[in-house]
Amino acid sequence: MSSRFDPVKQFLQMMAVERNAAKLTLEAYGRDLADLVDTLQVTASGLLSLAESDLARYFTTLSERGLSAATTQRKRSAIRQFYRFCVAENLTGADPSRKIAAAKKGLTLPKILSRAEVDSLIAACAEKNPHQAVRLECLIEMAYASGMRISELVGLKLDAVQRDPAYLIIKGKGGVERLVPLNPSARAAIREYLEIRPAFLPAGDKNNPYLFASRGVDGHLTRRRVGQLLDEAAFNAGIDPARVSPHVLRHAFATHLLEGGADLRTVQTLLGHADISTTQIYTHVAGERLREVVESHHPLAKKRTG
Repeated sequence: MSSRFDPVKQFLQMMAVERNAAKLTLEAYGRDLADLVDTLQVTASGLLSLAESDLARYFTTLSERGLSAATTQRKRSAIRQFYRFCVAENLTGADPSRKIAAAKKGLTLPKILSRAEVDSLIAACAEKNPHQAVRLECLIEMAYASGMRISELVGLKLDAVQRDPAYLIIKGKGGVERLVPLNPSARAAIREYLEIRPAFLPAGDKNNPYLFASRGVDGHLTRRRVGQLLDEAAFNAGIDPARVSPHVLRHAFATHLLEGGADLRTVQTLLGHADISTTQIYTHVAGERLREVVESHHPLAKKRTG
């Protein structure tokens, strides 16, 4: 087989075209398979000649590198799907990945913020210059009100909010559409931001389609920049920046909904999770927080610890 033949490229093309995989998913799979190539010192076409022992050796190196169970599991998933594709396309006769055991994953609870901390984070936006303060407040209000992924939020088009909607239609992972809510506070923040949005438009670019327009090459705020802005707001709010990120606002949205009585299926739908087991992690978080509240405020609990 020609050394120029690249089964990895064919696999990623299939994922993009046939399964409508998200850009971030394709990039992650590409990195995982490139890591396999580099670690075992083979070419992309050489992956078709690997044996089960080669893959076992590779996963042993991952453990030695100290990678988390979640990262190892993602790499395993990419490799399994790659070899299933190769077998289905008759690129190889055997699947060397079929006996690779899944990494054992502990229960890692997501970081969250309390309602008071979210309020403090929003209040801290005022520390920035007026235009940036309005934009950052809008970002936080929308993220917390909707549970959108940061990639969904920064890529949101202007026309999605032009009519002051109570709900947005978001295209999430795999191109699946879902409704996400906007509460009155978020809608008010959007209206205020729209008045000053022209200040962030690139020179002469009145047709920029993004809600959070930017002068950067993407035409909109990047995930990295939003993370930096949240770090600054957290510092000004007296919150450890390590506890704050765009994804933490999504966690707070889900956890606070469950604490308020929302059912798990509703939260699953709002988050755009394909599998409810992904959403169930928030029941552990909400349960742990409720336990802390009871122990801190229930009179009998105080007597026992006093």
